[in-house]
Amino acid sequence: MSQDDSPRQRRPRYKGTHPRRFEEKYKELAPDQHSAEQAKVMARGHTPAGTHRSIMVAEILAVLGPKPGEVALDATLGYGGHTRELLPRLLPGGRLFGVDVDPLELPRTEARLRGLGFGEDVFVARRMNFAGLPRLKAEAGGFDVVLADLGVSSMQIDNPARGFTWKAEGPLDLRLNPQRGRSAAALLATLDEQALAELLVENADEPHAAAIARNVHGQEIRTTRDLAERIRSALRAERLDDDDVKRALQRTFQALRIAVNDEFTVLDQFLSLLPGCLNPGGRVAILTFHSGEDRRVKKAFQQGLREGIYADVAPEPIRASPEERRANPRSTSAKLRWARRI
Repeated sequence: MSQDDSPRQRRPRYKGTHPRRFEEKYKELAPDQHSAEQAKVMARGHTPAGTHRSIMVAEILAVLGPKPGEVALDATLGYGGHTRELLPRLLPGGRLFGVDVDPLELPRTEARLRGLGFGEDVFVARRMNFAGLPRLKAEAGGFDVVLADLGVSSMQIDNPARGFTWKAEGPLDLRLNPQRGRSAAALLATLDEQALAELLVENADEPHAAAIARNVHGQEIRTTRDLAERIRSALRAERLDDDDVKRALQRTFQALRIAVNDEFTVLDQFLSLLPGCLNPGGRVAILTFHSGEDRRVKKAFQQGLREGIYADVAPEPIRASPEERRANPRSTSAKLRWARRI
């Protein structure tokens, strides 16, 4: 059979006028071939599958003020959107170190940034957690600019295989690094009813924690759909409307994700190591998406100000503009705080 006669691969079929399943969104997953489709999705206020829309880029650049020749750290590299904007402002002469714990997404992000022309002389990628920051600081010689975006990337949320979303069937995993630790399903199997309720309150301020814990505890929960159904059935008895149920689903998955990845402990560690990594006059910006995260950042910055570590800190959090919230609803809960080393 000649090359011209070879059978053509048929595109995925789906019900209705728009693809719903992650794997059916083949145009969104290939932006180099279907850029127009990406533009249409973003115009509807959605994030194309397999990508991430960086939040508050202009505001972050304004508070960090990156300059040519400076050394920067993106402590939560993710999709690399913020790094892509920071790097040109550090040149000539500057460098950026990008770190992330996700072994699946980090190689893809590094490849994208290399494809844009950022070689190893200006962009250094490392798979590591915050415990390694002192070692990285020794390599970099200290940082003039530090960014930490504490949100989960859209490509992690949207992929059902990662188990981050209640909207699609997948394993109840929720680990940022699926190669380490235990999944959310394994965690649930160890919690009694009271411990689960307390976790939902502590990590997500869930007002219906007791009802959810009562209906989830003792059940075999292996998938995102298993958990979502137990939550829905618990809240039907509470006579909640659809919007309230949706918010409870979001909060419950968020609470479990925070627990599985020990995110509050990791953030506390980062905040304690941060002053020692900043050069004199160095600036840091931290983007949070949860009241528990924002509270920790606020207290750490204020304590650093009292102790003479920071010369100035954000008096109030900066929020996404109304235009950005309309264009990208995932920016709605974001809060940006900054500090400047003395």
